[in-house]
Amino acid sequence: MDSAEPGEQPGGLIWGCGSVNPQVESVGQVKVFVLESCWEINYASPIPEEGKKKVPGLQGRSAAQSHELLRDFEATLLHMFGLKRRPRPSRSTTVPRYLLDLYRLQSGEAEEAGGHDIAIEYPERSASRANTVRGFHHEEHMERVHELDGGETVPLRFLFNLSSIPEDELLSSAELRLYRHQIDEAIADTLSEDQGLHRINVYEVLKPPRPGQLITQLLDTRLVRHNTSRWESFDVSPAVLRWTRERLPNYGLAVEVLHLNQTPRHQGRHVRISRSLHQEPGEDWEQLRPLLVTFGHDGKGHPLTRRTKRSPKQRGRKRNRNCRRHALYVDFSDVGWNDWIVAPPGYQAYYCHGECPFPLADHLNSTNHAIVQTLVNSVNNNIPKACCVPTELSAISMLYLDEHDKVVLKNYQEMVVEGCGCR
Repeated sequence: MDSAEPGEQPGGLIWGCGSVNPQVESVGQVKVFVLESCWEINYASPIPEEGKKKVPGLQGRSAAQSHELLRDFEATLLHMFGLKRRPRPSRSTTVPRYLLDLYRLQSGEAEEAGGHDIAIEYPERSASRANTVRGFHHEEHMERVHELDGGETVPLRFLFNLSSIPEDELLSSAELRLYRHQIDEAIADTLSEDQGLHRINVYEVLKPPRPGQLITQLLDTRLVRHNTSRWESFDVSPAVLRWTRERLPNYGLAVEVLHLNQTPRHQGRHVRISRSLHQEPGEDWEQLRPLLVTFGHDGKGHPLTRRTKRSPKQRGRKRNRNCRRHALYVDFSDVGWNDWIVAPPGYQAYYCHGECPFPLADHLNSTNHAIVQTLVNSVNNNIPKACCVPTELSAISMLYLDEHDKVVLKNYQEMVVEGCGCR
């Protein structure tokens, strides 16, 4: 991040309260006001000023101290997000369309845009018990396709590495999403409606596979028609819960596609499950590859719930110095995090600021204690006035890549100020 002289580039503002003479330090594009007690982030103000006069900076800080201060600030935010270090995703990492659509549905963005380009239904039941959704692509380099003596292949085996799920995250459900292709039109034309049915079975692999042999247990099954290409979702919760809660060995999942007409004429004429070993020309493999999705809760905050985008409250132009909510937009690109935070690019956090005058009016949302404190302050200046603070907070959802290049959709509590009051 290039450093900027005052007035040259827009920057951020981090400030606090509790000191009569605030001091400011420039760290890249971020201005850090060092005060005694509370602090706040405000990216809406590019240059910290008092009228026309710029605030003097701390001259005693070295470049190393400035870097350490910014590093500590970043570490605090990462800890708040439950991350041990800043993610550095590789350029080849792909964000599954399913999780992006899930974020848009959950955050209300899809509803605001009309939602015509989203083909999935919001998983109300799974999301209602989870505040974290994780996506895992299969580990293709660890898999083999075994053939039987007759040239027939055993069910396709998919391995998913779930070791990045934190121990304190309790999974409630999991689903395997498979994209199936319709069979060729030439073959489809020779099949009648009753001949065009296929069954897709999903199994848990119970023991290490041997050539031409898989020991499995059925998890879910689906009857599908040959004439449609679409995603299919299968419940694999029992297997995933055994791997995570009970710490049983994970030998992967197996997928089998069967044509209901098992005559020699129809052998091999079945719906194809997308796999890079059998790619077709023009196929977007990165978006069509099998995806394991887990729903879990880390015990912090409330589960995911579908929200409706709310329009910002319109306020009059008359200046009001009393306690109220002010705009405060946090832009993740300003701190260089837009490479691992997929959505949103930033969010309106708001902050509370203003006076709590005597007597406190009803619209200031004051407690009885604040009223009494303000009353005493009016006759005794040694007792401070009540403070303007957030009285109602709401959550935001973030879609991001974690330290292991895994895509995560997570609900973070108390991120947006909804109401202010004197306390």
